[in-house]
Amino acid sequence: MQHLHLDRPLVCFDLETTGIDTSKDRIVQIALIRVETNGERSTLSTLVNPQRPIPPEATAIHGIKDEHVRNEPSFSQIRAEVEEFLKDADLAGYNMVRFDLPLLEAEIKREGGHFIAQGRRLLDAMVIFKKMERRTLEGAVRFYLDQELPGAHSALVDATATLDVLDAQVGRYTEIPKDSEALHTFCNPDEGKYVDRSRKFRWTESGDAAFNFGKHEGRTLRDMVANPRDRGYLEWMIGKDFNEEVKGILRDALDGAFPRRA
Repeated sequence: MQHLHLDRPLVCFDLETTGIDTSKDRIVQIALIRVETNGERSTLSTLVNPQRPIPPEATAIHGIKDEHVRNEPSFSQIRAEVEEFLKDADLAGYNMVRFDLPLLEAEIKREGGHFIAQGRRLLDAMVIFKKMERRTLEGAVRFYLDQELPGAHSALVDATATLDVLDAQVGRYTEIPKDSEALHTFCNPDEGKYVDRSRKFRWTESGDAAFNFGKHEGRTLRDMVANPRDRGYLEWMIGKDFNEEVKGILRDALDGAFPRRA
C-alpha cells in the first residue's frame, strides 16, 4: 500500500452471487486479498457451488453459469478457510457495507460459523467515491465538462447542463449506445419486469402482478384479493403513503380488474 497505513491486517474482498437479497442469495464466487502490516499479500479466490440454480439475470452480470460451479466447493466446504483468512483483520470492499458484508455474514452464520464484523474497521471505496465525487449535477458538470455550473438549480441552467453532460457521457464511454432507443434500454435495464414505476409489484412468469416487497413478497394480487383478510391489507395500503399509481392498481384489483402483462 503506497498511501494507506495499516496497523493491523486488511482483507479486501468481493463476491459474485445468485442475486441481491443479502439474506437469501448465495455466493458463486469469492475473492479475498489479505494485506499484512508489512505489506505482504496473500489471496484466496474460488468459484463456489451455491447448490441452487443461478438465475439468468445474475449470469448476465457476472457470466457465471451452473456448469461453471457444478464441480466447485460449496460454501460450507470453504467456510473455515474463509474465516481463518479474515481472522483479526479489518475489511475493505466496494459497496461492501451495504451488500457484500451482510451477505458474507449470512453465509458464514448459515454454515455454523462465528464471524463477527463488529469491532473491525470497514473501509468502503464506494462510500469514499460518493463523498469525494459528489453525485450531483454540479459534480457531473465538473467531471464530464471540466467546468463549474454557475446558476445551478435554475431550471433552464440545469436542463442545459444536463443535456451537455448527457452528450459528453455518450462521447466518453465506448460501451454506451449512440442512439436513443438503445440508450433507453441501457438506462432502463429492468423495464418490463415491474408493473409500476416504484417497483412495488413485479410480473410473474405467468403474467400476473405480484408483490415485490414486504411480508407478502411473491404473492399475486389475485391471490390476495381472494382472501378476505388479505383484502383488508390492500385496503390498508390504499390509506397509507403509497403513490397514486400503486393505489390505482390496488383499487382496480379490489374491484376485480387485475393488471396483465402485455
